[in-house]
Amino acid sequence: MPTGHGFLLIVKIKETKMKEISRLEQMLSQGRITRREFMARISALGLAAAVSPALLVNSARAEKPKKGGHFRLAIQGGATSDPADPALITSTMPQMMNYQSRNTLVEVDNNMQPVPELAESWEASPDAAKWVFKLRKGVEFHNGKTLDSKDVLFSIDRHRAKDSKSAAKPLLEDIIEIKAEDKYTVSFALKRGSADFPFLVSDYHLTIVPDGTTDFRDLMGTGGYKLLQWEPGVKSLAKRNPNYFKSDRAHFDEVEIINVPDVNARTTAIITGQVDAINRCEKKTFKLLKKTPGVQAIESQGMKHYNFVMLCDVPPFNDVNVRLGLKYAIDREQFVKQILRGYGVEGNDHPVSPINRYHNNDLPQRTFDPEKAKFYLKKAGLSDHTFDLHVSDEGFPGAVDASMLYKESAKKAGITINPVQVPADGYWNNVWMKKPWCAVYWSGRPTEDWVFSTTYAENAPWNDSHWKNKRFNELLGEARAELDNDKRRQMYYEMQELCHNDGGTIVLAFVKDLEAVRDNVRFGKRATNMDLDGWRAIERWWFA
Repeated sequence: MPTGHGFLLIVKIKETKMKEISRLEQMLSQGRITRREFMARISALGLAAAVSPALLVNSARAEKPKKGGHFRLAIQGGATSDPADPALITSTMPQMMNYQSRNTLVEVDNNMQPVPELAESWEASPDAAKWVFKLRKGVEFHNGKTLDSKDVLFSIDRHRAKDSKSAAKPLLEDIIEIKAEDKYTVSFALKRGSADFPFLVSDYHLTIVPDGTTDFRDLMGTGGYKLLQWEPGVKSLAKRNPNYFKSDRAHFDEVEIINVPDVNARTTAIITGQVDAINRCEKKTFKLLKKTPGVQAIESQGMKHYNFVMLCDVPPFNDVNVRLGLKYAIDREQFVKQILRGYGVEGNDHPVSPINRYHNNDLPQRTFDPEKAKFYLKKAGLSDHTFDLHVSDEGFPGAVDASMLYKESAKKAGITINPVQVPADGYWNNVWMKKPWCAVYWSGRPTEDWVFSTTYAENAPWNDSHWKNKRFNELLGEARAELDNDKRRQMYYEMQELCHNDGGTIVLAFVKDLEAVRDNVRFGKRATNMDLDGWRAIERWWFA
């Protein structure tokens, strides 16, 4: 047996190789390399024997999907107050149900690109101010009605109505007119060019429903599954639509979604085989879950971010000095290490993720600085103020622990933060956008225009910090219409800087999605724009 420095060197080499195996396993599970490439690289390391045979079986995704089975999905993200109207959906359970039963004109694929869904094609005018979409023919709603232009006009226009409460309303503010050119052609005339318009009509709020719909509880749509029953905040059951226009999707016979808020209960359910997939795995035990027989533990870096959001029109958060002081009082590095267990990267007080096209890499990372925090709070005259922070793990997983970590770091700056724990049920109706300071997660969006229009624009229904910045809103419109890529990048860079310095959102981190599925579940390359394969796992996945 080797001893001394020789032994340490061998251990170091083995550690390095095992880390490389772990990295390659992740690449294989995400579809970034093939099984053949994986085996070639592992063999080159001389450690093929260290790879679990189950991984090689479970990661072989080239097989042809087959129909059948009852898929059980246990998730966190549902409430008894969940609506069925796509305009008003906020939590994960109805979001998943919305996509299982309804479709949009355009789908964002697993490469974060817009691809045809109910529209079979589209084209734009040279200035991108007019877009024409050709609809698929022969698509049927669950009640047998054939999809046509009138359904699209109704479904989109209801979000644009003067009294609309839809979160998609700001995405559509540049539309002057929607017109049915014929039974299967719809045109959009815009106030100005919109380079990302196909992305916008993929928004999950803009799923297409039959013309004249007033009752949304049956989730009537054109999607792969028909709703059989739904108890909001508890569970739902749906069966496959035999007339689904996508022959290569909707493989399960039935789909059951169960709202399980407790992460330990979800973990037990996946380990014991009571369910086939779960979301939001416990970060503390995820490494152990990876080693669990019969389970595939999956991690992927997406655009989801965890925030502490302040209402900028409510004292004391209407003072930018308070907002800056609190931004400097949080130790994001410790948050990533302790709360996220390393499954994420530090945020920088704007919502554009590192994987977005126009992420501002030039903006210095804000770090924990007790002296600056103290300086800004003193400037605001609130050095002795107690700040109530309303939290629940429904806001984001680990929010309660994060608030305690924040409380301790803020103490070093002489700032008093009082974490107030609130119930998970009803959180999005009773706390979010109601309390002056609370925990919030956002799934992110594929384009900068989309994420800014949804959550930071002055008139956005989901502007959850009530932030108003004239320069930001001017740039938002200009960047949307700008077709020159370099000019557009500079505009989005400036907008991120404005959020960073003036906004009311403390972006703690961009987190990895941690999910687990049973080893008989199959899928292709997974989308990362939302969790659970872009919220489309139900129609994209199948059983071996």
